[in-house]
Amino acid sequence: MRFTALIFCVLSTLVLRAQESRKAAQYYEASLRLKATRQHQKAYREMQKAIDEEPTYADAYSQLGEWYYRDHRYAEAAELFKKGSDKCRNGGMRFSKALAKSSMLAGHPDRALQIIANFATLKDSTEWRRMSDQALFIKQALAAPLQVTPENLGVRVNSLFPELYPCMTADTQTLFFTRRNNNIDEDFYKAKADSCGGWFSALNLGAPPNTSDQECAQSLSADGHYLFFTRCENRALDEFTDGGCDLFMAYRISNDTGWTIPQPFGGTINTTDYEGMPALSPDNNELYFASDRPGGYGGTDIWISKFEDGAWQVPENAGLAINSFGNEGAPRIGFDNKTLYFTSDGRPGMGGADLFVSHKAKSGWQPAANMGTPINTAHDEKSAFVTLDGSKLYFSSDRQGPAGNYDMYAVPLPGTANPEPVSYLAGYVYDSISKNRLNSALMYVCNARTGDTLYSFRSNRGDASYLITLPVGNTYIMYTARVGYIAVSDTFAFDSFALAPLTRDIPMLPTNWDEIKPINDTLIATLHFDVNRIELSPQDKATLRDAVAPWLATKGLVVYVNAYTDDLGTPMINDELSAKRANMVAAEIITIGIEETAMQPKGWGEAKMVAPNDTEEGRRMNRRVEIIVKR
Repeated sequence: MRFTALIFCVLSTLVLRAQESRKAAQYYEASLRLKATRQHQKAYREMQKAIDEEPTYADAYSQLGEWYYRDHRYAEAAELFKKGSDKCRNGGMRFSKALAKSSMLAGHPDRALQIIANFATLKDSTEWRRMSDQALFIKQALAAPLQVTPENLGVRVNSLFPELYPCMTADTQTLFFTRRNNNIDEDFYKAKADSCGGWFSALNLGAPPNTSDQECAQSLSADGHYLFFTRCENRALDEFTDGGCDLFMAYRISNDTGWTIPQPFGGTINTTDYEGMPALSPDNNELYFASDRPGGYGGTDIWISKFEDGAWQVPENAGLAINSFGNEGAPRIGFDNKTLYFTSDGRPGMGGADLFVSHKAKSGWQPAANMGTPINTAHDEKSAFVTLDGSKLYFSSDRQGPAGNYDMYAVPLPGTANPEPVSYLAGYVYDSISKNRLNSALMYVCNARTGDTLYSFRSNRGDASYLITLPVGNTYIMYTARVGYIAVSDTFAFDSFALAPLTRDIPMLPTNWDEIKPINDTLIATLHFDVNRIELSPQDKATLRDAVAPWLATKGLVVYVNAYTDDLGTPMINDELSAKRANMVAAEIITIGIEETAMQPKGWGEAKMVAPNDTEEGRRMNRRVEIIVKR
């Protein structure tokens, strides 16, 4: 009888336990359905009920802990994984990695290191080693935090939606950023500085450049004339160029006008892989961006394309000093052109994506350094921007909200991350006789001591203004050239930093100022091109042969090949297009029999219009290459 009663009790317990497990499973399934319909908090409560109903329910611990971890609720995730470790069969081994990760990001690196010491296995030695490196970094960073406090930029620029990629004009009076409206549509916004150290309410930048597609991750050229950005949802035109997310640029005619219709970079840079987060160097000669194209080290890497011979060259990977096995992005090159700021999740850090800095030396980029806490946290920090004077860092972080809901912050920049001091030169280029402003003038800045060309740029298409940032403590020579004018050189020194620019307007004297036309220069041919066309037609080649033939035996001949464009698109693309046309025509003339040393090809872009650009015929007249011989 006693044995029968014992069997009855055991069977009753098993039946009750089975009922409890079925009920726990019902809570579990209900939780997954709620999560799938984005009822997150209800889903969390139902999953907790499954755990309360069945305290050894390992899958429920695992799922709820993962949700907490993804939401950056690291302390709650760590507590949950600890309970799972204690109560579930083989829980210590099952939850060891999750518990170690959650503990270190919750601010308990010593606890994480102890777990790693107890459970690390040879099979997963690489992952355990990375976790150990991160826990040690967090321990050291928390022991020696930076003595700065990031400040939220406030409700005039931050909203309920994510704000990312802050950047400014050189005078720090206008803030540009990306906002993800309703967590769906990404557009550009700008805010003007007020007189109290804050910002007026941000306004949508409008169309263009904003469209119904996704525009994000913008940056400005140092002179504020160009806007570079990422546009996604592009349709692939072929297997080489546009597709997915690509790099675009827009141009601003003057500070008082809007932006031109954006144009994509060519196939040298844009591919069917991801290209995004562009940033132009202050010397206008390098474009930094993120891509997951083949040849990288991890997910997205930082790549650099150089502007040489009038064209953007095939991008090169920034190398292992910058890139890692993880994802690098949001590169920003400082105004000194030597300090690179970027985001990475593939290096030891405080957690998630952290901000890093690298300085350029003669030997190349130095190993990237984490910018430390409290700039970096266990949450995600992205898209750094450093002001011209190097004193303040602007960045985005989701530290005060749900994961992925970013706000923008400002913080004094720690000394180890400071760029070299710079200031800037600004002014206009104008005709010294008529006083008319001269747009599209070519300008080069050289080191006065070495003669090396450091910067190249053009005066603005609309108001002929220019602005360039330069390291202080140096003497420079600036050369200014424009077709139809005598070149100008000027020497100036930057002795110390000044927030106000050194103002220098540049007068240029026309070559025919005395009304005496040059008698030895002869225009022998003009070729016209269709929009974006670079190839020479058979008729073009025949025209060149007929024009050049009489000059083949001339001694001491110089052949100028001057290429021009209309004013559609952006000056940077037009410069590249005109340079390619000039080089192509020069190469064809060489095949006819002119010595290569006699050739002087030059792409002048929009510098010399011969007809109005308000008709197609006028634009066609401007899209030309002129061949001039000089004896």
